[in-house]
Amino acid sequence: MKSIVIAKSNSRAKWRSYSSLATITSLSLALGIAGIVLCTGLLLSTSALAQDTESVDSTAIDSNGSVLEEVPSPASNVFAEDTPNDKGKSATVTWDLSPEDTIGGIVDGYLILRSESPSGPFVDTVGNVTIGKTEALDNNATDGVEYFYRVDMYRSEVAVDGSKLLVGSPSTVWGPITTSPQWFHGKRGIMLFIFLIVAFSILQFISQAQSGKSKIWMVNILFIILLGYLYSWVIAVIVAITLALFIKDFFSTEEIFLRKIGGIEAVEEAIGRATEMGKKIFFIPGIQDMNDVQTIAGMAILGRIAAVAAEYETWLEVPVSKSMVMVTARETMKEAYSRVGRPEMYQEAQVHFVTEDQFGYAAALDGMFVREKPATIFFMGAFFAESLILAETGNEVGAIQIAGTAMPSQLPFFVAACDYTLLGEELFAASAYLSREPRQLGSLKGQDVGKALFLVAMMIGLVIVLAGEVVKVPDWLYLAQYFSID
Repeated sequence: MKSIVIAKSNSRAKWRSYSSLATITSLSLALGIAGIVLCTGLLLSTSALAQDTESVDSTAIDSNGSVLEEVPSPASNVFAEDTPNDKGKSATVTWDLSPEDTIGGIVDGYLILRSESPSGPFVDTVGNVTIGKTEALDNNATDGVEYFYRVDMYRSEVAVDGSKLLVGSPSTVWGPITTSPQWFHGKRGIMLFIFLIVAFSILQFISQAQSGKSKIWMVNILFIILLGYLYSWVIAVIVAITLALFIKDFFSTEEIFLRKIGGIEAVEEAIGRATEMGKKIFFIPGIQDMNDVQTIAGMAILGRIAAVAAEYETWLEVPVSKSMVMVTARETMKEAYSRVGRPEMYQEAQVHFVTEDQFGYAAALDGMFVREKPATIFFMGAFFAESLILAETGNEVGAIQIAGTAMPSQLPFFVAACDYTLLGEELFAASAYLSREPRQLGSLKGQDVGKALFLVAMMIGLVIVLAGEVVKVPDWLYLAQYFSID
């Protein structure tokens, strides 16, 4: 019996232990389920809170804290790239307009935001454009740094205090992109093309001036045709016009033709008249310094006039208003006298400084003209209000006067008071006309080719652009880009 009682007591003990284990297990499961439910609830509430926060960011809120009903739709197809044909540190952002982008609508404009991470924060506002715009530039980028861009819609809601609330409707994020400078402006290929044509044309005409017949024209032709093939048929048309104008030169042994300019043709006649009368010649190089291109052109002309005057043994006097011009004129005349074999005739007193004062200089020259009554006076350089004072005095003393300047406002006075006047670019061409030096003649003729090409290109570009705007043909608009330098 005792053994039976012990067995029953053992079985009850085991049952109690099993029951306790089951109870503990059940409680654990219940607590686990409760924990899972609680965690899930917390996650869901957190997500809902985040969604609510995000929706608040993209919803307009007035000054009283209430949510407005209308929300601008985000811009679509956002795209960003390194700005082409620039010196770097610039990105171009484009997008498609929002459906609400209308005049008088709920959209006031776009905010262009930048971040170095796709997840933000987008706190750098790099652009703010009004409605109707689909492009903006970020000119504050750092080369080599990766950027992400976002375009937000905004509208201005007037608050109680009179301020405006900017509320964004975020778009998708585009990136990464980096900015960098470009070595060559892609839209200026036509400029390079015309430059090469001018350069080869100059070599062509220099060769012709030296030998009477071109030695490099065939290379020039092949090179131009190759460039025309690379760029487009529009450029090929320009090439064809160029070849049609100058192909005859390849078979010609004639000298380069230059139209006659009355003022240049009369230079030797004017110097000869001074020689016959036994009177001096005055050369006035203007009142600008040697950093002015007109003064430089005047010095080149002075070299030729000095050489002829040395051959005719006629006194040539050059009063100047700038010290650097005095030094340059002395060296120019010394070299000219030596070139014609008369170095002993040159005297430094022929070139002398007067004054830098504009009207003091003019008054001094008038006194020289009246006292010495020269036979010939040359005005070659930059002139201003003193031009008519000088030219009228020279006319009164009966001198032959030849003037040349690129100052449009002074040309009428020289035309009225002088015997001959070189107009604008004729002043710069005079040196080549007088010297007949092959390199100068070739350069002059080659520059004429360049001017003709620019005129043709301008006319073709004008026709293409106007036709593209009138008929709205995509092909015409595509061709117009070859004539744009933006």
